[in-house]
Amino acid sequence: MPRARYPKSSAPLPPPLPPATRTVGQLVAETIKLYGANWQAALLIGLPAALLSTAATGFDRSQTLEIVPFAGAVAATASFVGACAVVSGAPLRSRHALTAFLVGVLVWVPFPFLAAVFVLPGLAWFALVGLAVPAALVEGLGVRAALRRGLELGRADYAHALGGLATLTILVFLTQIAAALLLQNYADNSERVAAFLAGLVLSPVLFLGGALLYGDQVARVGGTRAEPATTGVAPRGAAE
Repeated sequence: MPRARYPKSSAPLPPPLPPATRTVGQLVAETIKLYGANWQAALLIGLPAALLSTAATGFDRSQTLEIVPFAGAVAATASFVGACAVVSGAPLRSRHALTAFLVGVLVWVPFPFLAAVFVLPGLAWFALVGLAVPAALVEGLGVRAALRRGLELGRADYAHALGGLATLTILVFLTQIAAALLLQNYADNSERVAAFLAGLVLSPVLFLGGALLYGDQVARVGGTRAEPATTGVAPRGAAE
């Protein structure tokens, strides 16, 4: 039986929805597109998380609970602030970047304890207040004002914020496990090397997606307070 031939469509793809109405699926698609346009910066974003994953390999539960809340706060916050800088174009060598880092550390500290029971409470916490980090960097807010702004943004469309973070986390977690197993079993890498490579390449998706989520929630609220960047937080390479 001859194969059926389907005509190829030459029509261009529809443009993505604006941040105010962007769906979770489009958030993921735009994150991957942004990653491809800024892959070198993305690898730098993934470096702190990859180093932490490598160091944590082999830790038991008690060691993880003792070390991750502190080392994870530094590594995850550094990656997230870097991702926010890539998306917004805000400078990292600034007082606002230091404030964003401090806010990120404060937001991160409860996460390992919430996630120790089940990961969803930790994601729920991040969805509620985690956008305080890009708020501090992009809008130039102080610590208290950034935390209040993060709460405002998280509540603007909480279902979208939680759904976006949960989808990105599941995508990165499952892909990272599969990649680590493939690297370990078929590329003759040690467990630590496999964890490092998988974290380096895949973890930036989560941080870049979180930075794009800030633009979605800002658009749902109605704009930034200081308006130092566009409402949709136009990412670098988006027009390329």
